[in-house]
Amino acid sequence: MELTVYLAGQIHDDWRDQVAKKAKELELPLTFVGPQTNHDRSDQIGEEILGTQPGNLYKDDAASDINNFRTQVLLQKSDIVIALFGEKYKQWNTAMDASIAIAMNKPTIIIRPQSLIHPLKELSNKANVTVETVEQALDVIRYIYE
Repeated sequence: MELTVYLAGQIHDDWRDQVAKKAKELELPLTFVGPQTNHDRSDQIGEEILGTQPGNLYKDDAASDINNFRTQVLLQKSDIVIALFGEKYKQWNTAMDASIAIAMNKPTIIIRPQSLIHPLKELSNKANVTVETVEQALDVIRYIYE
């Protein structure tokens, strides 16, 4: 049984590649999807499709519409959502994706360091499982196959 996993989280490093590599090492039959990780593409997509907008507010709004559409489609098609919260970047999009996944009743795993226990307590309480590492998240998924 192959599962599709949506990887919600910041797009500024290669954590998604690390998850895919570890999943492959564990021989987990998983397909990974997630947000657009090309930051410039994500920011420009509204104007690329709809044309030049009359200011930054409209440019951001157009890009957000298309990015939110993409996210909704991929979340709906996903079997599991992993939302990674780290120390380095603001996590607004991660919190939004995790909240949407929970509202959609998608099985959700949150990865967060100990330092974010308090700020994420309500979200962690709504998720199915909260862990501290990618390895732990994959172990939760691996348990499905036992």
